[in-house]
Amino acid sequence: MSYYQRFEQIVAIILTLLLSLVVAVALVHLTWRILTLIVLGVVDPANQSVFQVVFGMVMTLLIALEFNHSVLSIAERQNSIVQIKTVLLIALLALVRRFIILDATKIDPMTLLGLSAAILALGAIYWLVREQEGRQKRE
Repeated sequence: MSYYQRFEQIVAIILTLLLSLVVAVALVHLTWRILTLIVLGVVDPANQSVFQVVFGMVMTLLIALEFNHSVLSIAERQNSIVQIKTVLLIALLALVRRFIILDATKIDPMTLLGLSAAILALGAIYWLVREQEGRQKRE
C-alpha cells in the first residue's frame, strides 16, 4: 500500500469515527424529541408541521448514515473513491428530505419546479449509471 493510500485510509477512518459520533448524537436527539412530543401529547395526526419536523430529522439521519457508509467503504478499501451511485443517492435523499419539510403554501412555484427538475435529473442519472453497471457485469 502506497503512502497516499495509507493516508487516504487513515483520513477515512477518522471521518468514519466522527460521522458515527454525529449519527449517534443525532439519534439520541431524535429519540429525545420524539419521546418529548409523545409525553407532551403534541403528536397530533392533524398537525402536519410536527410530522414534517420528525420525518425531516429521520431523513437527515438516513442521509448521514448513507454518507458514513460511503466513507466506511473507503476505509475498508472496498472502493478507492466515493462511488457516483452513492453520491447520487445521498443527493436524492437530501432532495426528498427537502420535499418532506417544505411548506407547500409558502414555497415559490419556481423553487418547487427547480426541486422537481433536480429530482428528475438525479433519478435519470442514477438510472443511467445503474444500467451501465448492469451492462458491464453482463459482458
